[in-house]
Amino acid sequence: MLAKRVGDLPTEGDWIFEPKWDGFRSLLFRDGNEILIQSRDEKPLNRYFPELLEPLRSALPRRCVLDGEIVIARHNELDFEALQLRLHPAASRVKLLSQQTPSSFVFFDLLCLGDRDLREEPFLTRRHELEFLISSAPPPVHLTPATEDRALAADWFRRFEGAGLDGVVAKEKSGTYQANKRVMLKVKHERDCDCVVAGFRWHKKGDRTLVGSLLLGLFDETGVLQHVGVCASFSTEKRRELAEFLEPYRKDSLHRHPWKGWADDEITSERLGRMPGGQSRWSQGKDLSWEAVRPELVVEVAYDHMQGKRFRHTAQFRRWRMDKKPVDCSYAQLEVVPPQELAAIFPSGR
Repeated sequence: MLAKRVGDLPTEGDWIFEPKWDGFRSLLFRDGNEILIQSRDEKPLNRYFPELLEPLRSALPRRCVLDGEIVIARHNELDFEALQLRLHPAASRVKLLSQQTPSSFVFFDLLCLGDRDLREEPFLTRRHELEFLISSAPPPVHLTPATEDRALAADWFRRFEGAGLDGVVAKEKSGTYQANKRVMLKVKHERDCDCVVAGFRWHKKGDRTLVGSLLLGLFDETGVLQHVGVCASFSTEKRRELAEFLEPYRKDSLHRHPWKGWADDEITSERLGRMPGGQSRWSQGKDLSWEAVRPELVVEVAYDHMQGKRFRHTAQFRRWRMDKKPVDCSYAQLEVVPPQELAAIFPSGR
């Protein structure tokens, strides 16, 4: 079940508020001694978090499915970079990191218990059963805090930011668990967005060894990958690292690439929108040629305003999202300001 970005905590309706954790969203399946930790994109995560398996067996019922977040806390704050380091191919490296920076599993929903499928039960019921199961479980198993008090949730939003939490999530008390639907609400400290990286431009310096900017895309309602802007403002060292990182994704990059027509200098259709290498009145003759990469990478960026279908200004790189599928990067995740807001400032006839 997914969340839709909103600007503030809801004031009407019956809601339960929770802190929004900054980690790897995961489902936990247990059947006897068998445990499967599954990522959002349905990949198994057991091998990357071996230190969690025995504590989970000790704390959880023998047959259950739970929804939660894997996090790493260091120095009283969440460390997402340490979490990403776990996605390493060498088992010896993962084992070492599991000892140096052990992870925790924070649970916030119960989907199945024994033979009972709880997804059609109200969230308030699922929450009460989850509390009964794990409220006294020892670390690294945790139950996320929850409250019905909006004032307390607003206080969490302010106070928990310094600890690295993303914001606050609101869930309807009567809500069922609806997979792949944005029925939860999330209030975050800044606007961010997960985008597909479908290409890049070389930096004006470096003789094609430094990346100048990443070309970002979002899928529209028809499934077309639209170019929404660029991500830039990197240090020289980061530009060099990006060039090396993207090199493998350049192989066969134009095969079935959604922007292949632009690379072939074909006429851009209204369906595809403005081409990423296209000139505009702001270009001033700049070299806007671009290099394609296979659209397999997802990056989280920060932005201040969406104008139409594009970012108004250059987006800021936040982190790679190796745990997310490119197909999940759509306009649906964005906070949308209702047009009525503008109509209140510019009344009809003025």
